[in-house]
Amino acid sequence: MRKTPETLGDIIKFAREKDGITIEALAEKLDITERYLYRIENEGKIPSFKLLYNIIRELSIAPDLIFYPEKPSKDSEVENLLRVLSDCDERSLEVVKATAKALIDTTPKK
Repeated sequence: MRKTPETLGDIIKFAREKDGITIEALAEKLDITERYLYRIENEGKIPSFKLLYNIIRELSIAPDLIFYPEKPSKDSEVENLLRVLSDCDERSLEVVKATAKALIDTTPKK
């Protein structure tokens, strides 16, 4: 069982690793050095608001996880899915809708 990330650095590192993104790739996308990102993840360095915003968007982190860690996040999977869907183009959304409908239609009734 994996422990729940507790610090900002833990949250960022967990989200980055969950998405399979290397520290090098994320640093490049954010236009920062790998060392700076390493310090945020592992040494408690606090990023600027703009950088934190970009990290949250890039990794689809639920802002409540950072700003309201005491709030239960039982809907975090749904929130993450909604964030991913908001980045989809029209064709991708049609594929997702058709897939979801097929799954619902083939699910055995209780």
